[in-house]
Amino acid sequence: MPGKRTRYSAEFKAKVALEALRGELTTAQLAAKHGIHQTMVGEWKRQAVEGMAGVFSGKSAAQESAKASEAEVEKLHAKIGQLVVERDFLAKASGR
Repeated sequence: MPGKRTRYSAEFKAKVALEALRGELTTAQLAAKHGIHQTMVGEWKRQAVEGMAGVFSGKSAAQESAKASEAEVEKLHAKIGQLVVERDFLAKASGR
């Protein structure tokens, strides 16, 4: 039976991704150096590159995302209220 999966910290992933971005060592060399699989190095590197834009976008993107989430929550609460009223109405109408 295989052992438990190893969970790597964000700091470790960032360190490996930064080394991969520098390009001083190959993916295979980095994987051997840190004792991880090559696909993990490539995945962390890809995530780092994709997430870089978020670093420079500042708080405005986070605030927009939070506002959108709040609006979605409000919309869902309204729908829940509507469904509760409909359920209660139908329960009364059916004599339950």
